[in-house]
Amino acid sequence: MQQDVYVIMPVFNEAPVIRSVVSAVSQVFPNIICVNDGSTDASAAEIEKTDAVLINHPFNLGQGAALKTGIDYALRDANAAYFITFDSDGQHQVADAVSMLAVAREGDYDIVLGSRFLGKAENIPSVRAAVLKAAVVFSNLTTGVRLTDAHNGLRVFNRRFAERIEITMPGMAHATEFIHWIAKSEFKYTEVPVTVVYTQYSQAKPQSVFNSINIGFDLLMRRISKR
Repeated sequence: MQQDVYVIMPVFNEAPVIRSVVSAVSQVFPNIICVNDGSTDASAAEIEKTDAVLINHPFNLGQGAALKTGIDYALRDANAAYFITFDSDGQHQVADAVSMLAVAREGDYDIVLGSRFLGKAENIPSVRAAVLKAAVVFSNLTTGVRLTDAHNGLRVFNRRFAERIEITMPGMAHATEFIHWIAKSEFKYTEVPVTVVYTQYSQAKPQSVFNSINIGFDLLMRRISKR
């Protein structure tokens, strides 16, 4: 088993699926941290029925904050060598995480990023695909790091990267912070094709397809404020 690996899942109102997601991941990775980010449904109770570590935020702080909490907790284990961020809504595939981890180990990469546009984006709505591809262009222009998928939540990174990265943006814009840190510190990185499955459940969740536009606006305002 992958005892030196920690899987970190931010969770917000995923009660219908979180147990099955954790169960699938636990078949390969025994160390799972679920950060319940102020869910108002039964997510916490469902996580407690699994072997995952449950950390509760008292209220919703955003995915970036949840990942920071999980990473900080995992770093307390001196034997933790690799970290995987994995969405809790069932869109990611465990097999992809396994292959990405192998690439990180064998290629000595600091971070391996999943790309649905090198792989597959099953049942992705056309508007969402267009917005995500626009976000890639924005990210490439503002960071200098050339990627094909800027906002994929499936990542594998080593302890060196985990100890260095500072996630300061609590919401979804944290994804571009990862990329900024790659550029800033010249970490060794690569992309790997993955499959993201847009299920009826995930598409029905109450989140805007224009989240990527909001991410871009947040990052633009941040850049302006630092001048």
